[in-house]
Amino acid sequence: MATIVYQKDNRSGITYAYESVSYWDKEKKQSRAKRTLIGRVDPHSGEIVPTDGRGRKEQSISTATKRGPVPSTQMARKFYGATYLFDAIGENLGIVQDLKQCFPELAQQILSIVYYLILEDNNPLYRFEKFDLLHKHPYGKNISSQRSSDIFASITEEAKSRFFRLQGKRRTDKEYWAYDITSISSYSEGLRQVQYGRNKEGDPLAQLNLALVFGETSNLPFYYRKLAGNIPDAKTLTNLLADFATLGFSKVKLVMDRGFYSEANINALFKSHLKFLISAKMSLSFIRHELDGIYDRFRSFEHYNEKYELYCHTVQTEWNYTEHRPYKGDTITEPRRLYIHYYYNIDKAAEDEKAFDRKLIGLLKELESGRPIPEHESQYKKYFEVKTTPKRGARVTVKEEVVAKAKRYYGYFALVTNETMDAVTALELYRNKDVVEKAFGNLKERLNMRRTLVSSEQSLDGKLFVEFVALIYLSYIKKKMQDVGLFKTYTMQGVLDKLDVIECFETPGEELRVGEILEKQKEIYFSLGIEPPSSL
Repeated sequence: MATIVYQKDNRSGITYAYESVSYWDKEKKQSRAKRTLIGRVDPHSGEIVPTDGRGRKEQSISTATKRGPVPSTQMARKFYGATYLFDAIGENLGIVQDLKQCFPELAQQILSIVYYLILEDNNPLYRFEKFDLLHKHPYGKNISSQRSSDIFASITEEAKSRFFRLQGKRRTDKEYWAYDITSISSYSEGLRQVQYGRNKEGDPLAQLNLALVFGETSNLPFYYRKLAGNIPDAKTLTNLLADFATLGFSKVKLVMDRGFYSEANINALFKSHLKFLISAKMSLSFIRHELDGIYDRFRSFEHYNEKYELYCHTVQTEWNYTEHRPYKGDTITEPRRLYIHYYYNIDKAAEDEKAFDRKLIGLLKELESGRPIPEHESQYKKYFEVKTTPKRGARVTVKEEVVAKAKRYYGYFALVTNETMDAVTALELYRNKDVVEKAFGNLKERLNMRRTLVSSEQSLDGKLFVEFVALIYLSYIKKKMQDVGLFKTYTMQGVLDKLDVIECFETPGEELRVGEILEKQKEIYFSLGIEPPSSL
């Protein structure tokens, strides 16, 4: 049986590949091996470059490539069920085609790292060799830790943009795209965009921010952008819109939380002729003004929604659109149609009111004790009047009107949009944006991105891209499992483990043979929209 043996020449540093054939030596009565030099191993691609036997490359000979299954070159027995699933998903979503078009020399290696990140969650890349020995994967060879760093550094911005453009065109243009930002802590102090900012998880580390765009219908990500860790969310939207224009996405619908709300952002969205749905703070004057007009009749039974246990009401109003035109030296102002969807949660209102009353009681006790806390001085002045007389001492009274005004908007929240829809539809669209937050959880937990350990900008950019590609696979599997109710029986890890035990057998000169597949395993494949591999 012939096998491939690798041997490094310590003098030249070149690794050579030999075909080793075992045979029985009758005279010495022992097993022997005959080796034939095949070629040298390219240190970058890992490919075997043919030689003439003396270390020189052969003259290239034009040969026609035969299409179809590639016969095995060595005998092996490996796990195949889960990686076959990824192969099929990659073909269905066009990931394989798009990667090959954008990264013709790296596509297989990127896919193999993606498979490793999904199956070996939380494991560092230096353990890839074990994965390679046990699993069939696109690249089919070991990828060392240094080689993975080289791959990350080779991923260019131009190639990434092409991939985003190709993947974006595969998404439906009718769905809303959820946009959100998360922070990723880093130990790498040398990275320029790693800054101290408002860390959402309380880590005492510098961070960088990651902006992610997700399709609400497909539940698949198609774009991300790395940001400095100290940039507020609202400051990122105009650059996102510029990226969309560069990528050729003109019919965009965005859904965002209130961290992205600002007058400048709303004007920018109108200017770009994009549809949007965004949460707005109840403290905004125009939000309160429009609500005051319907306040007294808001909590009537015809506005109550039983499904969400909320009172809902929609108001059509106008936005004072403003655009500065430096090239003409003027500013145009015109009204644009805007809808405000209001919601009232009576339970939330009661909880907020009780919490506020407990706060007032605490402040009152501090004042009456004669030991006020300096940090609370502004709140004392806002909610209480303190009168001091020689006989009675300090007398504290509550400013009832101020307290009533503070409680007036408890339980209310608002969504703002420029697209015609009812309040319930808007609420469902907004709640679906949690696919982004769940995706952030997958990135940080399963894909081991909670804290970055890379030390160079290029490696970080490349690793983020590969993690992003892995996120597409995870998001697809999760969506399919939710659609068919697989989560009632399995966790995502349980599904992957169930399939990962399916083996395949490679024999030199023969096509790949797949081992036994149980009916439950076939059911999982069909549930995920994948045809099971053929087995004997």
